[in-house]
Amino acid sequence: MANKMSVPYSRRPNDPSIRGLCNFSLSCCVNALLQSLFATEELLALLDRWKPNVDWEDSNNVPLQLKRALHAMQGEARLQPAPHRNFLACLHRNSIHRNVQHDADEVFLSVLNLIQQQMADTHVKKEILDLYKVNVEGHTRCLECTFDHVVNSFLVSLPLSLGEGQNNLDECIQSFFREHTLSGEDACYCDRCGEKQPSSQGFKLCSLPKILCIHLKRFRHEGGFTRKLYCKVAFPETLNFPNLLDPEHISVVEKGNTFYSLYAVVVHAGGAMFGHYTAYIQPPRDPRWYYANDSHVQQVQWSDVQQSYGGRTGSDTAYMLLYRKQPATDDQGYSG
Repeated sequence: MANKMSVPYSRRPNDPSIRGLCNFSLSCCVNALLQSLFATEELLALLDRWKPNVDWEDSNNVPLQLKRALHAMQGEARLQPAPHRNFLACLHRNSIHRNVQHDADEVFLSVLNLIQQQMADTHVKKEILDLYKVNVEGHTRCLECTFDHVVNSFLVSLPLSLGEGQNNLDECIQSFFREHTLSGEDACYCDRCGEKQPSSQGFKLCSLPKILCIHLKRFRHEGGFTRKLYCKVAFPETLNFPNLLDPEHISVVEKGNTFYSLYAVVVHAGGAMFGHYTAYIQPPRDPRWYYANDSHVQQVQWSDVQQSYGGRTGSDTAYMLLYRKQPATDDQGYSG
């Protein structure tokens, strides 16, 4: 990738750039996620509001060890050469094992679940969940009797299916909310008909979170095998949700701001059964992009981030996208 400049691990005063994280026992997946969590300053602010007993110590507690790791990542490398070591050990004791190839989205969801399970402060852990929560209204309509079964639910990571060819993010989001027909083996049971019937299934958006996490589903399971999709997925620096969804896909109209700015991209290199994770990060109050590959950190340009769109076999591909809701202004809009 061109136009990359190395930056030192030890940060200068008032320099908010990120630092590298050593790879311990195949920890690249957690390393890349930690970089994205470090750039999510709202998460650390909530963790800081959690006040466990000052004498309490629990090496198995994920929110406690995550909080300490994120604070340690703010320090100088010479003083904290491995700020995430205890967090990795904590994850290992919570069944996110070392020396195992992990899926970044699955680890992200597991960490959020463990925070909900292991944090005693009900108010703070609810706010952490709300930070990422996309509330949706699921509709399954019987095509025989037109009975509409409605279920309210939420997602903390928006899973987007991809086509084999060229994709762009807005089309993938529209496809997620669009109605799809289910028939044959995929037919759903209709309570009114008392049997499985062809049906249509879709979602309506109820509310959007402060942090929008998007999972690009690049791994496809077919006939007992898993393969990776290297197809191109173009994504913008700025998303404007009112321009993405049709009115029929919105259950409750979002009031106020629905503009989002990209600040983290978790990247997967390799195939379905092996690989390596890295991350592009734009830290808070820093307009520059950085590329974090374990302990190596480089300053990059937006054109470098765009190289993770994919489009050719063997290319590094964006796997998770994190967008932050921004105050709306008259000149904001969709940028590709």
